[in-house]
Amino acid sequence: MEGTLAELRSIAGMPFMQHALLAGLLASVACGVIGTLIAANRMLFLAGGVAHAAYGGVGLALFLSLPVLPVTLVFSITAALLMSSLAMKSKMGSETFIGALWAVGMAVGIILIDLTPGYRADLSTYLFGNILAVSTSDIWLMLSLDLLLAAVVIASFQAFLAFTFDREFAASRGLPIVFLHHLLVVMAAMCVVMLIRVVGLLLVMALFTLPQAMAVRKAKTFAGTMVLAVCCSSFFCVAGLFVASLFDLASGATIILVACICFGLTLSWEKIKNKIIQA
Repeated sequence: MEGTLAELRSIAGMPFMQHALLAGLLASVACGVIGTLIAANRMLFLAGGVAHAAYGGVGLALFLSLPVLPVTLVFSITAALLMSSLAMKSKMGSETFIGALWAVGMAVGIILIDLTPGYRADLSTYLFGNILAVSTSDIWLMLSLDLLLAAVVIASFQAFLAFTFDREFAASRGLPIVFLHHLLVVMAAMCVVMLIRVVGLLLVMALFTLPQAMAVRKAKTFAGTMVLAVCCSSFFCVAGLFVASLFDLASGATIILVACICFGLTLSWEKIKNKIIQA
């Protein structure tokens, strides 16, 4: 036991691990807050579409030899606004356009990567995450996005509450429903970009949904759900990082596995507790 604790302290003292922990905590703030809004507004499929379409931004950045996260951020926001606009205006149903743009984004990314000369050894890090590879510039970008998202949510919290729980009432009060919808999608795109390094594009939705799903069972207010979701996500990231480091596992997948195990244990405990109460 003492040997394991000593090893954990040694790992925590490494600069790359400190960067990874900071990145996990920064991503958790955005994911807990925006994930709660996304889930409450039943926009998870749209967020998933943005997450997969973001792969096109990764391909574009590699093809142009530009920084991946800033380019992917612009690409993802553009894709998110396009999905949101077409889904709201079309009579075919939002799933049709979201699915189509989801596929187009992935296809564009794959083709651009195929056209990019050179060996691309780190490509899987964008699909499955590699939080240990987070750079200082990535940290600054994530911190900037966190501050921006926090400022927007705090300034518009009451509007988002009305928009989330009673859109007819919100519209009658003159709130810009369409703008709030687009704004939420854009914030989801920002959150997706923050999570690329942490868990990768293919596992983003798990970190969007699982912390919120656990938090909503315990919190009594909407703001409380956000705070508790941030705490859950932070625990998943920190615990997953140390487990991955101890056993030499993929960090992104380990974080998600820790989240799934915690969610499963929570559900099991609730069932056991209900049976005890009923007995």
